[in-house]
Amino acid sequence: MATKRVTVVLFGATGDLSRRKLLPGLLHLFESGLLQDIQVVGTSLDEHTTESFVELAHEAVAEHGDDADMKAWSEFSERLHWAPGAEGAAGLRAAVEKAETDWDGDNVRLHYLSVPPKAALAVVSMLEEADLAKGSRIVMEKPFGVDLASAVDLNSKLHRVFDESQIYRIDHFLGKEAAQNILAFRFGNGLFEPIWHRNHIDHIQIDVPEELGLEQRASFYEATGAYKDMVVTHLFQVLAFIALEPPTSLSPDAINEEKNKVFRSMLPIDPACVVRGQYQGYRDIEGVAPESETETFIALKCFIDNWRWAGVPFYLRTGKRMAEGARIISIAFKEPPRSMFPKNSGVGDYGPDHLTFDLADRAKMSLSFYGKRPGPGMKLDKLSMQFAMQDTTWAGSVLEAYERLIYDAARGDRTLFSSAEGIERLWEISTPLLENPPIVRPYRQGSWGPNQIHQLVAPYAWRLPFERRWRDPNTMG
Repeated sequence: MATKRVTVVLFGATGDLSRRKLLPGLLHLFESGLLQDIQVVGTSLDEHTTESFVELAHEAVAEHGDDADMKAWSEFSERLHWAPGAEGAAGLRAAVEKAETDWDGDNVRLHYLSVPPKAALAVVSMLEEADLAKGSRIVMEKPFGVDLASAVDLNSKLHRVFDESQIYRIDHFLGKEAAQNILAFRFGNGLFEPIWHRNHIDHIQIDVPEELGLEQRASFYEATGAYKDMVVTHLFQVLAFIALEPPTSLSPDAINEEKNKVFRSMLPIDPACVVRGQYQGYRDIEGVAPESETETFIALKCFIDNWRWAGVPFYLRTGKRMAEGARIISIAFKEPPRSMFPKNSGVGDYGPDHLTFDLADRAKMSLSFYGKRPGPGMKLDKLSMQFAMQDTTWAGSVLEAYERLIYDAARGDRTLFSSAEGIERLWEISTPLLENPPIVRPYRQGSWGPNQIHQLVAPYAWRLPFERRWRDPNTMG
């Protein structure tokens, strides 16, 4: 079978995301052999030549890439091309045709829109004018609208040029190895799928605190906020992977259908079940209004109204300038209906049993449960089993999130990408919150958010901060 060449047309090729993630990622995919036949056509409004773009790319991969990948730089650099933005559709078409000369096999064109949201439709129009839309794929960055009306309008305009099957709405959260591990964990093990149910699960937390502030992104963030920036595009997508029914297969269409069923089953977000916060000092940042009501923190409780999850609360939390950065999914199991253990035995003192997924780059899982303390009497302690992804020597097996998603898009695998239907449904259930947001409460930088989060989660407690730290598997005996 003829090898497919991939032409990546990188819009916004000189921007921050391109320099930090996309150019180093493309080099890594090339070096690892996953995308061996690749051509990259960069374009932006900045003035460049192919030579100066190659120089910029070299600086980017040297600063942000893996040193091991640099041995492939010389060969990779010959595959970089430049399309001057000032030359419009004709210049773009000419650059792509030049990159694709001397190749008579099948070809995949992947247009990556690393551009501000307001520029996305202009790029789509240029691709149509350049006759580069037909048969190609387009990768889009969030946000996918800011409410239901804007999402419907955006999708309508996209669909005039691209079929839905050509559109890849990227969510780097789902590119994490651990996010896909949820599917393997649930559906590959007879031990866990039978208890993945309201009969056994008490509540679920998806917790993504961040230490970073907003000094560099304040102007963007002022019009967005934590809910639109993180919850709709990231946390709800993770929720769908946790909550979906067993798909008929692992095909992208089958998994996306089950994800959309989850979204259709979600109840509208109740503003009374939402805590919004803003870290102290945010209003002092240049570009932020003195009386800004933009939330830099949000915590909420939501429900999925179907047979599997009826009555099980899902708690979501994310914010900037918090105590630590983490990406945790925590499944809390129901406690036994009654205790036969003597008073002060310790049972129940440390809360319910938890299954915890750490979505950090080094994926980890833990299962906590009660066990007897050695010695006389019946004293119970909370124990935990922890699992860490093992190191590997093959570069292709450790892909950064953007690398995995670019690779999937090049292969035509839409499993980890959002659909128009799903995005529009999420904005639909968000409407009550967007129309009637609760007040923004201040919180200290380096804290876990406003105090009202404890009332929101009561009678439970937030899993973060952990009482016990993750163990380092390399130092365990």
